[in-house]
Amino acid sequence: APSIGEGTRQLLEEAVSGEETPAGSQESPAPGGQAAVVDVPSSPGVGQPGCAPHLPSDEQPREDAREKQPAEGGGALLGAPVPNLGAEAVGEPAEPPQACTLSREAEDFYCVKWITWKGERTPVIMQSENGPCPLLAIMNILFLQWKASWVKLPPQKEVVTAEELMAHLGDCILSTQPREPSEGLQLNFQQNINDTMMVLPKLSTGLDVNVRFTGVSDFEYTPECIVFDLLNVPLYHGWLVDPQSPEVVQAVGKLSYNQLVEKIITCKQASDSSLVSEGLVAEQFLESTASQLTYHGLCELTAAVREGELSVFFRNNHFSTMIKHKGHLYLLVTDQGFLQEERVVWESLHNVDGDSCFCDTDFHLSHALGKEGATASPPDHHLQQRQVDQVYI
Repeated sequence: APSIGEGTRQLLEEAVSGEETPAGSQESPAPGGQAAVVDVPSSPGVGQPGCAPHLPSDEQPREDAREKQPAEGGGALLGAPVPNLGAEAVGEPAEPPQACTLSREAEDFYCVKWITWKGERTPVIMQSENGPCPLLAIMNILFLQWKASWVKLPPQKEVVTAEELMAHLGDCILSTQPREPSEGLQLNFQQNINDTMMVLPKLSTGLDVNVRFTGVSDFEYTPECIVFDLLNVPLYHGWLVDPQSPEVVQAVGKLSYNQLVEKIITCKQASDSSLVSEGLVAEQFLESTASQLTYHGLCELTAAVREGELSVFFRNNHFSTMIKHKGHLYLLVTDQGFLQEERVVWESLHNVDGDSCFCDTDFHLSHALGKEGATASPPDHHLQQRQVDQVYI
């Protein structure tokens, strides 16, 4: 295959290492120089869902499912009262397991959990309280697909640095260079690499994503989506409007989250009673679906994801690795509190209210946590309860 220019490779390596590249920002510049992240007044409902500025978005790389140009207002979700990307675990984090003792200052190090995946010993990168979930979600997919296998982690490796993960990711992106010598394809690839250089640093700080409520792969396009496109990693969500609610369909329409919040603010200040009513309906929709997953969305998600497909699932300002197995959806368990739980690898996604089950690597139901180790040493009930509380939150 034609080799990428040394200049481009050097620039990509600089982006991976964080040199000469602007740090990932929580705000994305919108057309006209305005910041896309907008503070929302604390009116009831607006901003309550917790969908905050971070990760861009767009559906999996299918041209018929994505807009070609960024929509007005930028690609960042309107500011909602939520923590930084990856800080979805509110409250005290579980105590670091003995096999991976990291200080709170070592935020650039992540524990490695080794599992047997399809007969192969495979690493899974675990997330601490403030882990960069977009980077981890993508890298865990690559490891489960063995696409990062040429940069294998040592078998006994217990921790990995963010720099190492970014280097692995950069290698995977470079491997996507087209084999055809077509000048047009090569130029397009060079442009994609240039765009990727600006995105990579954001993976560890936060990406801008702006969902649309019309489909599980419908997002407003933002530049950061290029990473998902190049790696052919689908991005999904389940925050959809039920078509059996015509008033809500009328109020929400094809608007993105950002646009819908702007509409609510405008309608509530309007003198026309019909507009005020429509704004209240839209606001009620955001309030009633604050979990950012609806039953209609879950049904559509189950139908859209292909059997055995590994993808990234966005919900509540968090990105998870998702797979479909025998018609059911599962999320990869990456909470560091489960580092030593070998039988806890997947968590079922079959309920909007969060009632789920833990499964092992073969998707068999995992029973009481720590049961096997109970005979060796007394269980730490306090630690187990903190882990359960953290997962519940």
